[in-house]
Formats: sequence, C-alpha cells, structure tokens
Amino acid sequence: MSENLLATMRVQMLATIDAHAALASDVLGRDTISTRTLTAMATIPRHDFVPVELAAYAYSDQPLPIGYDKTISQPFIVALMTDLLDVQPGCKVLEIGTGLGYHAAVLAALEARVYTVEIIEELAAQASRRLKALSYADIVLKVGNGEHGWPEHAPFDRILVCAASDLIPHALLKQLAPLGRMVVPTGMPDSQVLTLVEKAGNGRHSVKEIMPVRFAALETATEFGT
Repeated sequence: MSENLLATMRVQMLATIDAHAALASDVLGRDTISTRTLTAMATIPRHDFVPVELAAYAYSDQPLPIGYDKTISQPFIVALMTDLLDVQPGCKVLEIGTGLGYHAAVLAALEARVYTVEIIEELAAQASRRLKALSYADIVLKVGNGEHGWPEHAPFDRILVCAASDLIPHALLKQLAPLGRMVVPTGMPDSQVLTLVEKAGNGRHSVKEIMPVRFAALETATEFGT
C-alpha cells in the first residue's frame, strides 16, 4: 500500500474514533477523545503492528488477531484507555500485555517512560523487533507474568492493563504511585467493564466503571508453564 493511502486510512481511523466517542457519550460522560491522544495515534503506523496479511484492515475500528488467541484492540478502545490514563510527559507507565507493541508505541508517543510486560515469549520477541525497527528503542520490555507487575521499577504513575481480570490485581494496585491512575478491564468474561482506578495522595483508591468491554483474560505464568 502507498504511503498516501496509509495516511488517508489513519485520518479515517481518527474520524471514526471521534464519531464513536460522540455516540457513546452517555456512557462515557464525555463526547470527545483528547487531541493529544489522537495526535499520538496519528503518528503510529498501526499496520506495522499487525500480521502482514491483515495490514489492509489495520485502521478499521475492530480488534484483529495477532496470534496465540490474542488480538490488537480496536482503535477506539486504544484511544479511550489512553485518554483515561491521562499520560503526561515523563510519566512512568507500566503496560500489562504488550501484544505486538502498538499500545506501547502510542504511550511512547505521549513522551511516557514505558515498561511493558508480555507473558507469551514469541509475541514479546516480535514486539521488540517491531518497536526497534520504528526507533522505539527506549521502551523497556520483558517476558513475565503481568499479574505480578514489575516491582523492580515500581512505583508507576500510570498502569495500563490490556487483559481482563476478575478483580483489580492487588500487586498492580500496590505498584501504583500516589496520585496515579490505572485502567483495567475487570469482571467475568460475559460481564467485563473497563475500570478506572485512581489512587489518592494518602494511598486510598477510588474505582469508576466506564463501559462494557470484552478482553482476553489476564494469563498467569502457570498456564504457560513458566
């Protein structure tokens, strides 16, 4: 595909995200996605973060399979989760569920210091190659059990969980810095809700349910024999 066509597809993706936000305004309590988030997403070649045979569909507003029963989230959900995090330049962000690296790249485009954990070694290796090829060499990636977070680098100003957990993972809550934010899908598979967790300066946290979603379950290391 030509660069002009890809650029047009990115513009259409952003317009679709805006339209989706407006349609969901009653649920979201907002009718737009921030310009910062959309600008960051406009700079990322999403087609480089999906299997090559799906590149033509990379900018459509739908999740796409990336192998190992995992998907890259639809652009609107990526935009919404990013917007809810309210990432500021210099924020230390922990991402759970790297996939092929797209959301990590969006966070890096917002000038965050990104630490990302992927439990599936093959996906982590592919993500590392894709991110380095696009000069996102400062993103720190490891293979591990995301449920445990990354305590060596805690606390984190922001935590993004790209897989669903029945409850808010306790280890991640502990690794969230005071005044920090975490976005995580929670609930049983048929009743998941995108959840915003905010931690006050005194360490207490508040929880706000945003909207129904559907994510793959947060895997544990035991399930993969590691």
